[in-house]
Amino acid sequence: MEHFMGEGWQLRPAGGATGEAYVAEQGDQKIFIKRNSSPFLAVLSAEGIVPKLLWTKRLENGDVITAQRWVDGRELKSYEMNNDRVASLLSKIHQSRDLLDMFKRMGNHPLTPEHIHYKVSRKSDEINIQDPFVREALKWLEDNLPEYSEDNYVVCHADVNHNNWISNSENHLYLIDWDCAQVADPALDLAPLLYVYIPKKDWESWLGTYGVDITKDLVKRMQWYMVGQCIENILWYWQRNEFNDIAKWSELLHTILHEAGHHTS
Repeated sequence: MEHFMGEGWQLRPAGGATGEAYVAEQGDQKIFIKRNSSPFLAVLSAEGIVPKLLWTKRLENGDVITAQRWVDGRELKSYEMNNDRVASLLSKIHQSRDLLDMFKRMGNHPLTPEHIHYKVSRKSDEINIQDPFVREALKWLEDNLPEYSEDNYVVCHADVNHNNWISNSENHLYLIDWDCAQVADPALDLAPLLYVYIPKKDWESWLGTYGVDITKDLVKRMQWYMVGQCIENILWYWQRNEFNDIAKWSELLHTILHEAGHHTS
């Protein structure tokens, strides 16, 4: 990577799960470099959703390197997710036709409830999890697949953790790290954001800023997607023997199933 950037640039890893991101500095210049980032970064940049894209270059081996303007900012704190600008930015993303059209042109298939159920069921079988509570939750997922027209699917970020929301010194908000993005029911994003970060008493107000009413149908869909995410997280931590996290997600799973009218055995 240093050879590619040329003489005078200092590179250091920028962290992240993939190890493919770097901060590059030369004198007063500072940019964010990433290998094989989201192919619709240009649209995200044009809409001000991510920091400005400066250039894109393809290497001989086919890898694509992108450079973005470095943002001196900070990650949002958990409590800051209950904020109008978070709701407004997520609404802007979900309403973006340019983002949706480009994602579809790339040939990405929508992420349906059936596929989510299949994926978590297969993962459960792979690690041979026999926990009766998890098996019961998987059965609930199968029996309660939500009905929502794919015509109303949007581009979902699919990892709306507070660490991915960056506020800069001018108070501009960005949502970064689009590697998991999917075309899906908007409840895929709304569920983890509301269940993890927003007190129930504020849901109606938060969703009003986002631009929708809180309906029984929306709540049912959010319950379904959150049950799926809880199971996915339990399986992930199960493989790593991280029992405190298993307990945390199991507690939330139990709460949502009870809320949905299912009484666990």
